[in-house]
Amino acid sequence: MAAPDNEKSRLDDAARAGWLYFIAGHTQDEIAKMLQVSRASAQRLVSLCLAERLITFRLEHPIAACMELASRLKARFDLVHCDVVPTDPAAPLSNAGIAERSANLLETTLRSETPVIVALGTGRAVRAAVERVSPIERPDHQIVSLVGNISADGSASFYDTVGRLADRTGARHYPMPLPFLMSSEDERNRMVRIDPIARVRAVAAKADLRLIGIGQMDQKAQVHVDGFVTREELLEMMRLGAVGEVTGWAYDAKGRLIKGGTNKRLTSIPPQIPAEATTIAAAVGAAKVPSIKAALAGRVINGLITDEATARAVLDR
Repeated sequence: MAAPDNEKSRLDDAARAGWLYFIAGHTQDEIAKMLQVSRASAQRLVSLCLAERLITFRLEHPIAACMELASRLKARFDLVHCDVVPTDPAAPLSNAGIAERSANLLETTLRSETPVIVALGTGRAVRAAVERVSPIERPDHQIVSLVGNISADGSASFYDTVGRLADRTGARHYPMPLPFLMSSEDERNRMVRIDPIARVRAVAAKADLRLIGIGQMDQKAQVHVDGFVTREELLEMMRLGAVGEVTGWAYDAKGRLIKGGTNKRLTSIPPQIPAEATTIAAAVGAAKVPSIKAALAGRVINGLITDEATARAVLDR
C-alpha cells in the first residue's frame, strides 16, 4: 500500500535535510533556516533520514520533485538517462550534488564484469565526479580522453580526468596528448592522423559511456577562463552563433556544430550528432541553461545530470 501523502512529504523533507547535511555539508542551524523550520525540527529530520536509511554513503531516497523533473526532461528530450538533484540554496552553483550522481553513474558502469570503455571530457563537474569514485579493481576496462589536455602555454590541463579515474580502477587509460587547439586546420588534420592519436580516437569511438561537461559561450566561458582560447577567439565564436560547447566543440542554439572559428583547429574528438553512444552531460547553473537547452534540442547529448533550479529553467519555455 502506498504511503499517505503526509508520510511521503515527511520522508521528502527528511531526504532533503539529509542531502543538505551529509552531501552539501551544511550545519543543522543552516538547514533550519533553509527549510524554514526550527533547529530541533531540522535535527529530527536529519535523524529520520538516517533511521529510515534514506542515506548511506550517497542519497538513496529519490526526492519527489527531483524525480518529477527528471521524468519530464526524459520525456521531452527522449533521454536515455536523467538525474536531477536538489539545489543547494546557499550555493546554487555547487557541483557537489551532480558530482555525486555522476560518480554513482561511473561506479555502476565500472562494476560491470564485462570490459567497458568510458570516455571522459574535462571540466569541474567531471573532475569532481571522478574524485568521488570509490576504488575498484577493473584492469580489463578502458578509460579514454575525449579532449586534448595541453593548454596554449604548454601546461597540462588542471581538469584532466583520465589518469585520476585510472588510478582508482587499475584500468588501461588513453590520454589525448595534444594541444587543445592547433595553429591551423591543416596542422590539426595532420596531428589527428598520427598513429598513436588515431588509436586513442578509435578507442573513444567505441565508448560505452561518454561523461562530459557543458560549457557556456559568453565572457565567462570556461574554455576562455581556463586559458584554452583567447578572448578574440571566444568573441569570434560568439559572432558565429555559438551558445555552448562540449569537449571544446562549439554549437549554436539548435545544437548544430559551428563550421568555422576554433572548431576548425580543435583536436578533441567530435561529438556524434545525434548522440548514439550513451552521452551524458553534467552541468548546473543559470548561465548554462541556453547551452544545455541547445545540446538537448540538437541531440548533442542523450543524457543529463543537473539540479532542480537548472532543470526547471531548461523546461521553462
